[in-house]
Amino acid sequence: MKMVFILTATSALAAGCAADKENQDPPSTIVNAKDVPIDGLASADVAQFHAGDDLFDLPFRAPDGLGPYFIRSSCGACHSDGSRGPGLVQKMAIVLQDGITASPDQSELPFGHTERQGLTAGATTPLTAPMVPDVLVTIRIGPPVFGRGYLEAIDDAEILRVAGEQAQRSDAIHGIVPMTTFTSIPSGDGFSTYQTGDSVIGRFGVKARVATLDDFAADAFQGDMGLTTPMRPTEVANPDGLTDDQRPGVDLDQDHVDKVAFYLRRIAIPKRVGLTDTGAALFDQVQCSGCHVPTLHTRADYPIPSLANIDAPVYTDLLLHDMGDALADGMTDGGGTSRTWRTAPLIGLRFSPGLYLHDGRASSVTDAILQHAGEAQAATDAFRALSQADQDLLVAYVEAL
Repeated sequence: MKMVFILTATSALAAGCAADKENQDPPSTIVNAKDVPIDGLASADVAQFHAGDDLFDLPFRAPDGLGPYFIRSSCGACHSDGSRGPGLVQKMAIVLQDGITASPDQSELPFGHTERQGLTAGATTPLTAPMVPDVLVTIRIGPPVFGRGYLEAIDDAEILRVAGEQAQRSDAIHGIVPMTTFTSIPSGDGFSTYQTGDSVIGRFGVKARVATLDDFAADAFQGDMGLTTPMRPTEVANPDGLTDDQRPGVDLDQDHVDKVAFYLRRIAIPKRVGLTDTGAALFDQVQCSGCHVPTLHTRADYPIPSLANIDAPVYTDLLLHDMGDALADGMTDGGGTSRTWRTAPLIGLRFSPGLYLHDGRASSVTDAILQHAGEAQAATDAFRALSQADQDLLVAYVEAL
């Protein structure tokens, strides 16, 4: 939400305010600034960033093409001010007798793995989990979108390099490159050369199902709001058999997708304060940095110059890791399995307190660390072995990221 100030001052005061404004720090360097553009953008790009932010928060109505099935009516409902939630998505999967392994037979879910209870444009039958004993229902809270342009800019070769290095480790940390299929119609925006059906490295979503930010936007419009676009022009399958809504044909043009993607690509990583050498050393000591890699290098030809050919401070390896039975959800998104999750980027955690892990089950950073299992079990055990003072220092470091 933008705030507009109306000034009724003398010209001298206005000139003074303008001078003060020129001397202010960029928004991304202010400690509690979030959902602000990266530094170094031209004024026209800053204006376009804010226009995209407005579209991101815009609630859609049925005459705009919302539905016929939807989860939320705006992007901002699941990523408020660029942060986590408050909106969430309920997922469902048919699992084997162990309660977590995806069954080879998912025919009891003919309309997919996502519950959609918002109805409009003639829809009458909510899309919910069937009342069968072998269905597992889980939730996912909308992740923050801070710094997502940095993630898109990371060189494929860098992701492969880290995976190769992990394959040589003597411990359990062996991340898998999240290969996924590019299912959209290409936008032609110059940020990728992917074609429909290509096998590509995923980066976005808790299981890295989506590879680019324009596809991230188009996927959310289609799956979460029932809004079709040139990249994804078909309504989701539904029990009422509806193939259109109150806005005949494709609901949003490509320009709308591009404007939201423009915004997503240029959201700054919030300024980090309170990072100590001691905290960083402990982060390494207990092997948090084995998966939450502090920096990854970006490609030299990324179209946003300030994000190209840099060490991006993203604290992720963008790989899939086995996190154990307790976090398993029965889902096989992209290349992910029930127990595997993409390493979450540690960016702006202080703006979503009490909502940690993919479903918000952890109410604190400490709780989130202690719920890491699978490949991360040794790191969890090492954290438990720290003195209380060192645990506090490590948690403070993570919270400052």
